[in-house]
Amino acid sequence: MVELSYVDLVIAAGLVLVLALLSIRLHSNISKQLVIAAVRTAVQLTLIGLVLKTLFANASLGWVTLLAFVMLLIAGREVMMRQERRFRGWWGYAAGTLSMFLSSFAITLFALIVILGEDPWYAPQYAIPLLGMLLGNTMSGIAIAMDRLTHAAWEQRDIIEARLMLGERGDAAISDYRRQAVRSGMIPIINAMAAAGVVSLPGMMTGQILAGAPPVEAVKYQILIMFLIAAGTGLGTLVAVSIGSKRLFDERQRLCLDRLRQP
Repeated sequence: MVELSYVDLVIAAGLVLVLALLSIRLHSNISKQLVIAAVRTAVQLTLIGLVLKTLFANASLGWVTLLAFVMLLIAGREVMMRQERRFRGWWGYAAGTLSMFLSSFAITLFALIVILGEDPWYAPQYAIPLLGMLLGNTMSGIAIAMDRLTHAAWEQRDIIEARLMLGERGDAAISDYRRQAVRSGMIPIINAMAAAGVVSLPGMMTGQILAGAPPVEAVKYQILIMFLIAAGTGLGTLVAVSIGSKRLFDERQRLCLDRLRQP
């Protein structure tokens, strides 16, 4: 595998800097966000590289579990921050975090124990990358779905309240928007699966090929990962939308938009 030098990374960073300068010229207002995201990428990946280096040398269930929960908690915060009208208080954080725990964690454990069968099953070189890929994609799906749900509830509040006055329960009054939210959350992974191998070569497969793995073996791993991500994103989105839909109504089936933060 070709080793990258720090000069190579600086050259790549220069491309991002050029894009930021162009965005300033075009007044697109994303230059600051782009630079911050680039700095975060470099710092966070460097730190996790050092952590994984230590973790690989001292693999234990306790340390792997601790890192996994830290990743989950950070992902829960990212889900909350990406929503324009998120739930107030702990609900805004708990809905996404709980959904990812029930989906990504469960599916990662299933894959490690049943499919991969590595000994020990919590081997960090498998557990952490696998959980990271599932959390990252599930996080995006849940964030999109929850944002779509709360936005639709706010924009269509008159229609929802009219249906409630006609005698429908909350879950029936919001059912159309709930289906739309789930569909929105699933679109990215469906598009990725549909285009895999035809339009794009997925990241894990490309990385393994660059590292010298046989292409057919890399393909098998990528198919496995895509199926796991689809299952994790779908399950997480369904759970999050279900929790959010119930939270939008009180025990008397009244629409409670005061539970949402204003943008």
